[in-house]
Amino acid sequence: MTRHLSKLLLSSLLLAGVNSYAQETRHITGKVSGKDPKGKQEALIGATVETPDHSTGTQTDAEGNFSLSVPEGTGKLVVSYIGFTTDTIDVANATTLNVTLEQPRKLKEVVVSKRKGSTEVSLLNPIKTELISERELLKAACCNLSESFETTPSVDVAFTDAVSGYKQIQMLGLAGPYTLITRENIPDTRGLASVTGLTFTPGTWIEGMQLSKGTGSVVNGYESVAGQINIELKKPFEEADEKWLLNLYQNTQGRTEGNVVHRKQFNDKLSTNFMLHGKSQWLKIDQNDDGFLDQPKDKNFVGLNRWFWFGPKNWEVQGGVKGTYSSNTGGQWGYAEGTEQKPGNPWGYQMDIRRMEGWAKIGKMLPNKPGTSVGLQLSGIYHDQDALYGQRNYNATQKSFYSNLIFQSILGNTNHVIKAGASTLVDRYDELLSFQQFTRSEIVPGAFVEYAYNHLEKLNIVAGLRGDYHNIYGAFATPRLHVRYAPFQRTAIRASVGRAQRTANIFAENIGYMASSRNFIVHGTTAGNPYGLEPEVAWNMGVNLTQKFQLDYRDGAVSFDFYRTNFENQVVVDVEDAHDVRFYNLDGKSYANSFQTQFDYEVIHGLDLRLAYRWYDVQTTYNGILKERPLVAAHRAFANVGYETRNHWKFDYTVQWVGQKRIPSVHDHHHMSFTQGEMSPSFVQMNAQISKAFNDDFEVYLGGENLTNYMQHMPVIGALHPYDVGFDASMVWGPVMGRNIYAGLRYKIR
Repeated sequence: MTRHLSKLLLSSLLLAGVNSYAQETRHITGKVSGKDPKGKQEALIGATVETPDHSTGTQTDAEGNFSLSVPEGTGKLVVSYIGFTTDTIDVANATTLNVTLEQPRKLKEVVVSKRKGSTEVSLLNPIKTELISERELLKAACCNLSESFETTPSVDVAFTDAVSGYKQIQMLGLAGPYTLITRENIPDTRGLASVTGLTFTPGTWIEGMQLSKGTGSVVNGYESVAGQINIELKKPFEEADEKWLLNLYQNTQGRTEGNVVHRKQFNDKLSTNFMLHGKSQWLKIDQNDDGFLDQPKDKNFVGLNRWFWFGPKNWEVQGGVKGTYSSNTGGQWGYAEGTEQKPGNPWGYQMDIRRMEGWAKIGKMLPNKPGTSVGLQLSGIYHDQDALYGQRNYNATQKSFYSNLIFQSILGNTNHVIKAGASTLVDRYDELLSFQQFTRSEIVPGAFVEYAYNHLEKLNIVAGLRGDYHNIYGAFATPRLHVRYAPFQRTAIRASVGRAQRTANIFAENIGYMASSRNFIVHGTTAGNPYGLEPEVAWNMGVNLTQKFQLDYRDGAVSFDFYRTNFENQVVVDVEDAHDVRFYNLDGKSYANSFQTQFDYEVIHGLDLRLAYRWYDVQTTYNGILKERPLVAAHRAFANVGYETRNHWKFDYTVQWVGQKRIPSVHDHHHMSFTQGEMSPSFVQMNAQISKAFNDDFEVYLGGENLTNYMQHMPVIGALHPYDVGFDASMVWGPVMGRNIYAGLRYKIR
């Protein structure tokens, strides 16, 4: 019981992501589970826990846990979930609860049942957050984080170039580095790993994700421009989880992968995880017949170990280490590692990465001060990489340290919550690009305060302000505001506005352009600044509406989002001239407008439908002219259908239509000149997967990606003469690989 008490009380502080704004004079935590007529029990996501007068309430998270502050004197709580019998719990002397709701067996010979949604959006959180569960991730092969968003319309995924095989995400029309990616709310994929790091987190390791658009909490830092994706790894202390999980994967393009997750719980206070990942791309393939490998041959190994300790007097400590080794060899078909890069020899690509990470979290709930807790987050990263793109070398090292101290308490009563703290971010970069060295150290201490006001369940206001001092750029402030209003029980209207600032890592974030003959030209104007450039500063504002409903006893939801990101300064990446990639400070306008609507509904029992449409208007000033951002589709339509039978067959089908993208000027090898920008064709992609669970512990799956076999024509421009002017493998607007069939299995030992 002590372990659960500590875990639940400190989770909102230590994980500090999807913020909890309801606290108490008396704090009650617990877990809500559901039991079907056969006795099978599982956590309920989004169950409602509230006082009988509906004045105070909350919903359970992705693990079924809740944390609620109630007025002194509260004697009962009502726990409800659609399809389960509502229960009233006596809480006069309780601080922790373990509630199990049961499904009624029959009501006038009608069996009532309820299925958990694979993706949930809470109506109570001031920040709209999509809770993406493990069940959603299993709808696709989900081999690593860059491949985990096939069924999530809020995120676009595209290849960075036609030789490296790396994929980059987009949110709100902005490239991946503008999204803060955290692992249990510690910064994870940033700096040199802003593109390559998405492959360092295997999908099998992930328990769930929280995805939020727009500005987040000031507690999590100042860098987030487009949103935040927080990854939750599998925990070692969940008693219902398996002790061993084995995942094997093989596809027709020569990719073999294996994952092992082991959980060891020594007692109710001490537990540990071991996670191992191995991947090999051993087959050379060239499905588009351009003489270049569609993806490099590679070897990847990732290992992780972490420990949890729940101590006496409400102490919680966790720590872990993670190591990554990756080696990739690609380019032209005849290239072998070590081949001299000169005209007449095969053009080659090589990327070797060595990375070590360590982190710790320490937290304590103060027993004499209700609703008060303190926590400390620490992490360190060493990242070293060597890259070869033909005759261009890019070698770089990053050393980073991060700390975040968070204090949380209440002001007077449960309607007023305060968070305050201090953080430090230290980065040291050493980059060598074609014999030109770029070295910098960034030290950014800062402090923050965030106030949350809660009025019943109708209105939430969260206002935050942080101040930081950058050793190069000086002092700056980051204000952020979130407002939620619920006019009706199943309706939530949210609005947000906030500022973000970041240092652009211009080479690592645009590494795909190295697969070309373009010259890298930096127009830095300020001596002493990183690359001579100013920091990127943007304001993001947005509104969204979430409406849940029940039609014919089945749940559904519809949502509308609109966000605008306006840059005060941006490091412009200019590829309008086919000879060059130019980096310079923004001189003019730059903005991104994003609109998305989404519809989710269980059409019949077991059949889920998700429809979405997304529109982008992304404009940047290039050399004095406002233009549409290249390689960004203005329109995208999406549909996902998932069906699960009673005998454990699962069928998932995803189709998406991707609209036209603007292509900047490229080299015309037929006329030895340059062609003006044009538009790519729109195209349709389809993915599907069938899986069969023979019991709770063994499952096999078979799937296909890019079933239409659609590929971009000539993804490598000048493929016959890769050492000449005009060679370019970076203008990728569509799939560079054809149809891929895969199969695999998952096996659990409990």
